[in-house]
Amino acid sequence: EVQLVESGGGLVQTGGSLRLSCDTSGFSFGTYDIGWFRQVPGKEREGVSWSSRDGNKYYNDAVRGRFTISRDNTKRTVYLDMNNLKPEDTAVYYCAADPSGTTWYFLAHVGAKFYGKGTLVTVSS
Repeated sequence: EVQLVESGGGLVQTGGSLRLSCDTSGFSFGTYDIGWFRQVPGKEREGVSWSSRDGNKYYNDAVRGRFTISRDNTKRTVYLDMNNLKPEDTAVYYCAADPSGTTWYFLAHVGAKFYGKGTLVTVSS
């Protein structure tokens, strides 16, 4: 059973930083693409950042230059370092994993196969 468990969310002021972590189990980590989505209540879930199995990294234009994704294949963990946070970054952040090899630009809109339960990030103004 694929399991994705997020941690690291919380309340931070505008301009602050947070690090999200996603611990994983139940699948061959190195053969999956993995990353982060987020969702604001009443809005569609959107792709934030993605780390492909071959080492490529992708970012939503809204976070590029502020967020950094990394993965540790030994620890089976993916991280999202978020800097210079803005109120519009407030959302539930979901760790996601997908085995299909589908391009990020498609997955960012249609979604991944597996998700964690999410962690709330609140950025106060």
